[in-house]
Amino acid sequence: MGKHSFTYSMLLFLHLTLPLPLAHTAQMETIIQKMEASYATVADYQSTVEVTSAGQEGSLTREKFLYTFKRPKRIRIDFEVPNPGTVVIYSNKDGKVRVRPWGVKGIFELHLDPDSFLLRLNSGQRVDQTDLGLLIAKIRESVEEHRRGPVELSESESAVEISVAADNHFREGVTTRYRFSIDKKTGLPVQVEESSLEGSFERRILFLGLRTNINVPDSTFD
Repeated sequence: MGKHSFTYSMLLFLHLTLPLPLAHTAQMETIIQKMEASYATVADYQSTVEVTSAGQEGSLTREKFLYTFKRPKRIRIDFEVPNPGTVVIYSNKDGKVRVRPWGVKGIFELHLDPDSFLLRLNSGQRVDQTDLGLLIAKIRESVEEHRRGPVELSESESAVEISVAADNHFREGVTTRYRFSIDKKTGLPVQVEESSLEGSFERRILFLGLRTNINVPDSTFD
């Protein structure tokens, strides 16, 4: 290894092992604590979610669905794109994922385990790993013990953004550049963007029209 390569490696090692500046750490902690406190008051929520993912040869794939959540951990996903009308329901009561193609209940309803290959996504994320509570926990991990680079903070009129390279949330051994956007008004995440270490776009998740504590009836998940 040449002298310059050795010096660069040592600087990188020191950068990743030294703690963040105290003022920066305090500001980051304040943002995360506000997210955690905001989410602690949420009994249920609903949002339109748009997911854009990188496909083959520069193509993009798109998903759009209505996402409904109720504590302790009940999830319903009503797809618009692709497979409009398809309903996916997860209940922590039995740990199963029910899939109703075209929304039809009955003979066509599938009962699957969350890690079934039929539900597997390229991101490695399972249906039971899609709620905002888990995302907030992953954001904390990304800026603390799982970070693999500097943490950057920026803000717009409506949101605070956290950018960091960290261990991928769902794919072991993969490092991802994350950009998390947190709404200033609600204190909750409204966008996640993922890219490779080289800067290639991988996935963007938008939470649109997020509504909290809307008294979602239990029958929504029946």
